[in-house]
Amino acid sequence: MTEYLKQKSYINCNGKLLDLSIPKVMGILNVTTDSFFDGGKYSDEEAIMKRVDQMMQEGVDIVDIGAYSSRPGAVHISESDELKRLDNALRMIRKKYPDIIISVDTFRADIARFVVERHGVDIVNDISAGDMDEAMLETVVELNVPYIMMHMKGIPQNMQDNPLYDNDIIYELIDYLSKKVEFLKQKGLHDIILDPGFGFGKTVDDNYEILQRLKELKVFELPILVGVSRKSMIYKLLGGTPQEALNGTSALNMVSLQNGAKILRVHDVKEARECVQLYTKLQSFKVM
Repeated sequence: MTEYLKQKSYINCNGKLLDLSIPKVMGILNVTTDSFFDGGKYSDEEAIMKRVDQMMQEGVDIVDIGAYSSRPGAVHISESDELKRLDNALRMIRKKYPDIIISVDTFRADIARFVVERHGVDIVNDISAGDMDEAMLETVVELNVPYIMMHMKGIPQNMQDNPLYDNDIIYELIDYLSKKVEFLKQKGLHDIILDPGFGFGKTVDDNYEILQRLKELKVFELPILVGVSRKSMIYKLLGGTPQEALNGTSALNMVSLQNGAKILRVHDVKEARECVQLYTKLQSFKVM
């Protein structure tokens, strides 16, 4: 393997080193009302903790909590509403699982600061890579927490309104991400994770081209996160609904691992763990 295909092998999460030499599973906890797959399911304390308990039993490595739905055409909610939802969920989770690695899915810098400083959140996961809040990049540098930087064309309310790319799509992703990566590294933040943003301002064909060419993002030598779980790129191709897209999700998760993904962001932890286990077994045999 050439040097440029190597990836950073760990990230520092509040002093806990997360070893990415074996891919990790990030479980999704949406405390929203309108997420595309599970919106409204985890709106009360009992449901939230039942979901976290299940993910822990299934071997989740990171719990990713989101309170702002980013599905296409999602309703915009206020910062105070997002903060209230997150505060309630984090307080309960930290009480029962003080050492669990938690990521918060937010594009708002003030919320990122609050959840890190108040609840010891380990990772900030930003769908807009700082584009929806100009203070975000400086904030994560100051907080010195791992930062998931996702590519999105537009905003959730309009991102799927006929998305078009003027150039090669991977070239555009690399060009977009490289400027932000360079800024953060110059400021001293090195725990950066890249998310190509499947379904965020992409057509079905765009999504599959990115997945097929995912290895090209290794040029950054940074961990790659893939989130294809139950998305429309699966059920629009196969037919059905998000509820029927688990088999397709597992298939694409395996392709993602083979193409360099180090973190799988999923609704179904057990099935993703099985993908990682099978992939790891395959990788244990050297190809001559």
